[in-house]
Amino acid sequence: MTSSSERHRFIDVLRGFALFGILFVNAIDISRVGSGWVELHNTALPADPVRDLLYLTTQTRFVPIFNTLFGVSLFFVLQGARERAARPWLVMVRRLVGLVLIGAVLMLVYPGNVLTEYGVAGLVVLPIVLFAPRWLTLTVGVVLTVAGYALTGGGLAATPGLMLLGAGLAAYGIPKALGGSGRWVVVVFVVATAVGVPLAWAQVAEHSGDPRFSVIGGIAGGVTAVAYTTGLALLWRTPLRRGLAAFFEPLGRMALTNYVAAAVVLAAISAVVDFSMVTAVWPVVAIGFVLIVVQSVCSRSWLRRFAYGPVEWLWRTATWVRPAPWRSVAR
Repeated sequence: MTSSSERHRFIDVLRGFALFGILFVNAIDISRVGSGWVELHNTALPADPVRDLLYLTTQTRFVPIFNTLFGVSLFFVLQGARERAARPWLVMVRRLVGLVLIGAVLMLVYPGNVLTEYGVAGLVVLPIVLFAPRWLTLTVGVVLTVAGYALTGGGLAATPGLMLLGAGLAAYGIPKALGGSGRWVVVVFVVATAVGVPLAWAQVAEHSGDPRFSVIGGIAGGVTAVAYTTGLALLWRTPLRRGLAAFFEPLGRMALTNYVAAAVVLAAISAVVDFSMVTAVWPVVAIGFVLIVVQSVCSRSWLRRFAYGPVEWLWRTATWVRPAPWRSVAR
């Protein structure tokens, strides 16, 4: 078994991995690549294998991971609030309201960002996380998640359920156990992969466009998210762990800062370059790859000197109503 700190590191790596995938989803949305061409010609975009690949590998695949990890963090922060504050519920309300405000400011450059949505959904599920026993939190999370995917294919409808699912799993220690050596991870990975492949085929057969607008595409994305998570956990147990940690851990520890910064940079580039008349997505994908690599390097350098990313520092300060420490300390 790996140490507790190693399992915590895997959560940061998983968060960075999710951020990596979400960047390409956001890049397409922010740049509005091809949208002007569609309006001008009143027809669908020409075939683009890169776009089709993104539909199969990123769209609806990474957001469920990010959403569930938000629920995990909600539980961990609540644990700390119960140990440090007389009114832990107030700490959590400040934290979630702070996220709503950060998302509201980010809407100036990226109206489609999920931060305000996450903050509001967090406030909705907070009473359950605060007062319900862990078995009930997990049960409600599973029921709402399944219902959200069955009825709408995920998206906003599945957000509260995924958050409760993450909080419930955290209460049972499952996220930390992903970094261990349990054989159950192998079983879940094999099952999710076996189910996800035919679902992806069905997604293509039923709806060749953006899977966010297809129930089967959303379900395929949710199952693939489970396969991605457990697959990464299996790789974490191999010699590749050092490389995974080097690239994804800094991204995960500064996920909020990197999410906001990427949106600002992409919006700035899109204001200069008119991607709306470009029919291929590879230029935007290339920009995304360069951006995520730069963010990983810069985050690693920043965290050698400071304890938190800039936006994380603001968020933590608002949560506890006192300045968070700036300087980095030994982990």
